[in-house]
Amino acid sequence: MTNLSYLYKNFIISILVLGALLTPAIAFSAEETDAELDYMEESTYDSNTAYINDIEILGSNIIKPEYILSKMSLQKGDLYDKDAMQQDLKTIYRLGYFTEKMKAIPVKNPNGTISLKIILEENIPVTDFTIEGNTVVSSDEIMQYLLPLKGKPQNITAINQAMEQINECYYSKGYILSKIDSIYDDPDGTLNLSITEGKINKIMITGNEKTKEYVIERNIMTEPGTVYNENQIKQDLVRLYSTQAFKDVNRTIEVSEEDPDLFDITIELKEQRTASISVGGGLDSATGAFGSIGISDNNFRGMNQRVSLTGLVGSGILMSDSSIKNHMNYQAELSFFEPHFLNADNSLMSKIYFRDLGSYQIPLAIERRIGIEGTIAHRLKYNRNLSTTLTTGVEYIHLSEGDIHNITNLYNSHNLNIAERAKQLDGGLFLRIAPGLAYDSRDSAITPRRGALASVRYEEAFGLDGFGKTNGRLTGMAKKYIPIAKKSSLTFTGRGGITVHGSDLPEVMAYRLGGPYTIRGYKVNGVGTGTAFVMGSVELATPIPFVDRLKVNFLQNLRLTFWVDAGKVFDPTISSILYDRPIQAITAGIGLKINMPGIGPLSVDYGFPLTNPGPNGSPNGYFTFGVGDMMY
Repeated sequence: MTNLSYLYKNFIISILVLGALLTPAIAFSAEETDAELDYMEESTYDSNTAYINDIEILGSNIIKPEYILSKMSLQKGDLYDKDAMQQDLKTIYRLGYFTEKMKAIPVKNPNGTISLKIILEENIPVTDFTIEGNTVVSSDEIMQYLLPLKGKPQNITAINQAMEQINECYYSKGYILSKIDSIYDDPDGTLNLSITEGKINKIMITGNEKTKEYVIERNIMTEPGTVYNENQIKQDLVRLYSTQAFKDVNRTIEVSEEDPDLFDITIELKEQRTASISVGGGLDSATGAFGSIGISDNNFRGMNQRVSLTGLVGSGILMSDSSIKNHMNYQAELSFFEPHFLNADNSLMSKIYFRDLGSYQIPLAIERRIGIEGTIAHRLKYNRNLSTTLTTGVEYIHLSEGDIHNITNLYNSHNLNIAERAKQLDGGLFLRIAPGLAYDSRDSAITPRRGALASVRYEEAFGLDGFGKTNGRLTGMAKKYIPIAKKSSLTFTGRGGITVHGSDLPEVMAYRLGGPYTIRGYKVNGVGTGTAFVMGSVELATPIPFVDRLKVNFLQNLRLTFWVDAGKVFDPTISSILYDRPIQAITAGIGLKINMPGIGPLSVDYGFPLTNPGPNGSPNGYFTFGVGDMMY
C-alpha cells in the first residue's frame, strides 16, 4: 500500500508538471520576497480576464490549507491577477511556517477558468525543547510559552513572540537583567534556549559617614551571588529610607569587569542630620494650649537607634465639658527605639513617662501616671504585612480630688451616695502584659490610598497593690483604604473593645467615646465611658484643589476630609450617669489633615451631632484638634 501511494503521488505530480508545460501557465517563485517575483508568460489568452475555478494547496502537511487560504487575498471565483498572486506568496512566506521554495502554477481549464496550484515546503517541525540557565523561574513556567510551538513548523515570528513572553515573565517578577542569551535548533527539530538571569557579583555602599556599614547591610536583604531583582532592591531602598537616617537613597547597576554576565550594585546614600532640638507649641483638644521641648537623635551612635527626651506643658483640656478639672497638663517622656532587636525581624520600643493632668475619665479629679513600658514587635516571615507585638510594663496611677464641692453637688442632684466617690478615685499599681497582632498593607504611612490596617490586642493588668483590681480587656481596630480618582481615598474604620473580666475594674481604665480620636464633634468623653464600646467611621480624604500643585513639601500631604462617625458605649460608668451623657452618637463633619514631620498626623475637625447630644452637649457641634491616630 505504501509503494502504491508513493507511485500515485508521483503520478499526480508528473501530470501537474506536464500540464504546466503543455498549457499556458505562469510560475512564481518566492525566493526573494522583498523583490519583484520573476514569472514567465506563454499564454495565448489574457490571464487577467480568467476567473479562478479552484485553489489547491500542496506541500502543507501540518498547517491546514484552510488557514493558508484565509490569509490570501485571491479566493475562488475572483478574477485572476498575477500581481495579487505575487503579494499572496509573500504573505504566505511571512506566516513563517514555510521555506522560500514556493511556487504558484495557474492551470487553464477547458471552460476558460483557472485552477490555481500553490506548492509549498514546510520548515522542519519543532519536536522538543531544552532550557539552560534558569534558576528563579521554573522550566515548567517557561514551557507554557514554548509548548504552542511544538508539533508545528518552525516559525521565526512565533519563536520571537515566545521569547518576548519569556522575557516579560522574568521582568514582571523583577528580574530585569535577565535575557535569552542564545537560541538554536538541532537537525531533529529540538529548540535549545540558554538564559542568562543577571546574577549579582558584589554590593557596594557609598555615602555613609556616621551610619555604620553593618547597620546598612542588615537592611539590605539582597545578597551577592543571587539573581538581581528590582522589586527586592526597591524594598531594600524603602527600608533604608524609612530608617530616617538618609535624605536620599539610590542604586546604580554596572556590568562587572570580572565577568560580563555578572553585575555590580552600588547603594548610594546621602545622610541627613538626625540629631535635633525642637521647641514648639500648639492646640490640642486633650492638652489645650501647649508648649513643648524635645531633644532627639534618629541615628543614635550611627546604629539607627532612636532616642528622644520630650517635655510638654499644657493649659488643660480645651472644649471639654464641666466634668474635666481645669488643671495644667504636665508630661515628660524618655523613649528608646532599637530597630534590630536580637534579629532583623524584631524591634524594641521602650519608654519611661510621667503625666499629670485633669483626668479624662474621672470627673473633677486630678490624675497622675508614672510608668515604664516596652514593646517588642516581630514581623512574620511568611507574611511581611503581619506582625506580632508584646507590650509589658509597670504603671502607677494616682487620683486625687479636684473639686469636692461641685462633685458633692452632682452626687446629691442624682441621689447618689457620695461614698461611691472613693471608688471612682481608685487607682493603683499595675503590671501590664499585652500581646497583640497587627496587619499593615497600606501603600503609604503618610497619605495612604489603598490597602488595609488592622490590629487586635489583649491586655491583662495585674493589680500589684490589690489583686481584686486585676482586669483583662480585648480591643481591636480595622481600616480599609479605597482609592478614589487620582489622589483621593475613601476609608472605612471599625473599632471595638470589651472588658473580658474584672468586676472591680477601676473606672480610670474604662473605655471612652468622644473627642478627636473617637467620635468627633463631641467633647472629650462627651458620648460616655463604659466597660465596652463599638464605633465606626467613613471618611473621604482629598487634596485641596490647586493647593496640592504648589511645589511646597508641607502642602503635598494636606488633605480635606469629609466624614461620618458613629459609636456606642456599653455598661456606662458613674461619670456617664452624673453628666447624663448620651451613651451613643452619630456625627458628621469636615476637617483638615496633614502629616507633620516629627509629630505625625495632625487633624483639625468640626463636627455636629446627628443624634441627641444630651443636656451637656451642643447641638451645634464642636471643633476637635488631634495629633496622631489611635492604633487600638
